[in-house]
Amino acid sequence: MPATIIDGNAVAQQIRDEVRREIDVLRARGIDPGLAVVLVGDNPGSVSYVRGKTRDAEEIGIRSTTIRLPERTTQEELLHVVGGLNADPKWHGVLVQLPLPPQISESTVIAAVSPGKDVDGLTPVNVGRLFRGEPALISCTPHGVQELLMRSGNDPAGKHVVICGRSNLVGKPLAGLLMQKAPGGNATVTICHTGTRDIGAFTRRADIVVAAIGRPQAVTADMVRAGSVVIDVGVNRIPDATKKSGARLVGDVDFDAVAQKAGAITPVPGGVGPLTRAMLLANTLIAAKGGPGSVD
Repeated sequence: MPATIIDGNAVAQQIRDEVRREIDVLRARGIDPGLAVVLVGDNPGSVSYVRGKTRDAEEIGIRSTTIRLPERTTQEELLHVVGGLNADPKWHGVLVQLPLPPQISESTVIAAVSPGKDVDGLTPVNVGRLFRGEPALISCTPHGVQELLMRSGNDPAGKHVVICGRSNLVGKPLAGLLMQKAPGGNATVTICHTGTRDIGAFTRRADIVVAAIGRPQAVTADMVRAGSVVIDVGVNRIPDATKKSGARLVGDVDFDAVAQKAGAITPVPGGVGPLTRAMLLANTLIAAKGGPGSVD
């Protein structure tokens, strides 16, 4: 029996609706939530991502601005811009779009964002708080995966979750999130990576497999257990002569084959991606309310 398709667009819409209602309450109290995005250079993918993020924000009542800087911007110039946004009370959320040009250290810039405005959830402070189980602005994609599991009826509590990938953006923070002694956590987590000798030996024992490898269709049907839940974080462009663009988007999972074996699966596109953007809005709301752990 084919797998149930987990509709990321529908779950993301639920979250946007919830955030919109809370934004309306804040604005009635005189708080006008604001999101500032910094874009360095003209990378087409980055330009598209930023346009989508700011459009999402404005649609639910979050005021937004995009500060565009030239490709030749120095690290010192970018840090000056970030410092100004940190100090400006009208911007509750600050996001520096990645990747950055090679003359700029991404880790230095990420660390320069005020933790209370770090709506990407990438600063060392917020990552540390996540792993300590303390209130934090959580990295958007891992938090989106957690929400997708919970809202689709696939609570990870007591389950064995195998995460394929150990990046700072997805794999590591997702592992920290799912192992917490808290709602949406309490999972037994295994991380596989390029140094793992036989990834399939681990994924075949998993109740939930999360693919965040960055390699198209790397997780195949023989690597998953029948009835398991498969979450595909990957976004890869592969050649396809039948498409006008000459290419199509696929995930890190061989969707057609795995969908015949798994119990539930996310598609690409339309799976995790919409949740990443929705959680950015949720983080901006949290920041506007005073930050993680604040009391309304």
